[in-house]
Amino acid sequence: MGLSMMSILTLGVLNRVMIQELAIPATIVAAVLAIPLFVSPARIWFGQRSDSKRLFGYHRTGYVWVGTAVLAVTAFIAVQLMWQLGSAVQAAGGWSWSPRSGVWLGLLSLVFAIYGLAISASSTTFTALLVDISEEDNRSKLVGVVWSMLMVGVIIGAVLSGVLLGQLTIDSSIETLQEAVNRLFIIVPAIVFGLSLFATVGIENQYSKYASRSSVADREDGITLARAWKILTASPQTMRFFTFLVVMTISLFMIDPVMEPYGGQIFKMSVSDSTKLNAFVGIGTLISLTVTGFLVVPRFGKRNTARLGCCLVALSVGLICLAGFTANPQFLQASLFLFGIANGVVTTGTITLMMDLTAIETAGTFVGAWGLGQATARGIAIVTGGAVLDVGKGLFTHSVLAYALVFVFQALGMVFAIWALNRVSVTEFRATASVAIASVLESELD
Repeated sequence: MGLSMMSILTLGVLNRVMIQELAIPATIVAAVLAIPLFVSPARIWFGQRSDSKRLFGYHRTGYVWVGTAVLAVTAFIAVQLMWQLGSAVQAAGGWSWSPRSGVWLGLLSLVFAIYGLAISASSTTFTALLVDISEEDNRSKLVGVVWSMLMVGVIIGAVLSGVLLGQLTIDSSIETLQEAVNRLFIIVPAIVFGLSLFATVGIENQYSKYASRSSVADREDGITLARAWKILTASPQTMRFFTFLVVMTISLFMIDPVMEPYGGQIFKMSVSDSTKLNAFVGIGTLISLTVTGFLVVPRFGKRNTARLGCCLVALSVGLICLAGFTANPQFLQASLFLFGIANGVVTTGTITLMMDLTAIETAGTFVGAWGLGQATARGIAIVTGGAVLDVGKGLFTHSVLAYALVFVFQALGMVFAIWALNRVSVTEFRATASVAIASVLESELD
């Protein structure tokens, strides 16, 4: 819940403010906001580290606490640097490369990199903890519950942001905007850190099966990153699923950097109203996650569920595109609700399949690899979404066509993701991964 609340602040508030209110090019904004995702190779290191080294006496929980504390602090610092960058743009009369703007942009990028490392530490080890406390037959239900909380966070984050920014209008001054956004970035990160403690205290000690399952827990030599990479690449199925995961994630999240500007520019929404669009996605996803995890996956299987989700995403982004030509906010809201339904289906199918493609002996390492794939792909998606929007604005005189170009790319990507998914076999993965891990552990003993 806390991590999704933070995503609303960065991708739901900061991107809108920087693109529309501060007049920073969408490509630059998207690139900066994607930096936390491009430092995601650290996820493998954090996952591998948590497999073999405890922090505060825990394999997973200590990393969650430290990571959440750092992301709460760096989020507020990032906002202050954003205002300085906006001031430099205003002083120059518009965006231009200058020593002043370059310095503030560089510092903002650095802080977002640290923010990304904090997310890598907390989210990778938390997902590994989910593997540690679950069995194959109950993972779809666990994913339904946990990712439902993720969507609850989206809804709460969107509503809370809307309330705290409610006094703003589309014509509000920068000073008024700055005061409201600063307050938002103090209150929400503090809530998120409190949630991280409340959610994890006592869970690992009581429910984790990692120590009894793993041969590498608390070993002094551990598994090195080089050997971990050998495990990850031992099965062709790992790379096939990795391909599907990357393509699907890029296609799903290209909408992130453009949704709020889309609402502001095409539908004439205020910052508060465009941020609340996330609530429609969140509600749809929340309903879908619960139904999919408990009813759809057990009945139709994980791969078929993921395939269905890809088809529904392609359909829903087509409706979002069509809504722009009507300029009807209610049509947009309904389309985003359907996008949320599709998001829940593809997310549940993919995550449960991902857990089946995770070797329990080195869960942190595998989860780190999947997290790397997802995060890198999401970073590419954010940059691509912003870049395609800028290209569209250069190609078309009507803004709605520029946004439509983004949505067309999303739909085509989902078609390719289905092709990649059809080549994945869980049975073959389990056979080859087990042999590879046994070989690595034997080499450690030698």
